[in-house]
Amino acid sequence: MHLNEIDLRLIAILQRDVSIAIDELAKRVGLTKTPSWRRLQKLEKSGIIKRKVALLDATLLDLSVSVFVQVKTSKHDSDWLAQFSKTVSAFPEVVDFYRMSGEYDYLLRVVVKDIASYDAFYQRFIQATSLTDVTSSFAMEEIKRSTELPLVIPENRFK
Repeated sequence: MHLNEIDLRLIAILQRDVSIAIDELAKRVGLTKTPSWRRLQKLEKSGIIKRKVALLDATLLDLSVSVFVQVKTSKHDSDWLAQFSKTVSAFPEVVDFYRMSGEYDYLLRVVVKDIASYDAFYQRFIQATSLTDVTSSFAMEEIKRSTELPLVIPENRFK
């Protein structure tokens, strides 16, 4: 799907606040309500807008420990990967999961209450998987975290 300037502005605004009223959204991009709504429907159908979610405060939910887990494996066949992906994805503590280039094969971000909770996760994790090496790094401070993608929007009259 080709995105024009208005489409980019729409999704940029929605990345910051999906609860914005359609009237306000339309006003900000210089359209009326109906064309804005139609564009949003098109963006959703195309898959550019994957879903709408609420972002929660992990600290207020007593989930303030982020652990980055690097995983090495000696297995790389598609059957093993499918099973590993299914197993890792089933752990609710795993909030991000990537296959990587470089020294480690996979990177996970795990969110838990405390070190003891991470240890309990770790014990379940190594029992459920077949790995060569697992390295865990605890985040000391969250300096920047965003769900916004860096969209490039041409300068225009809609500022």
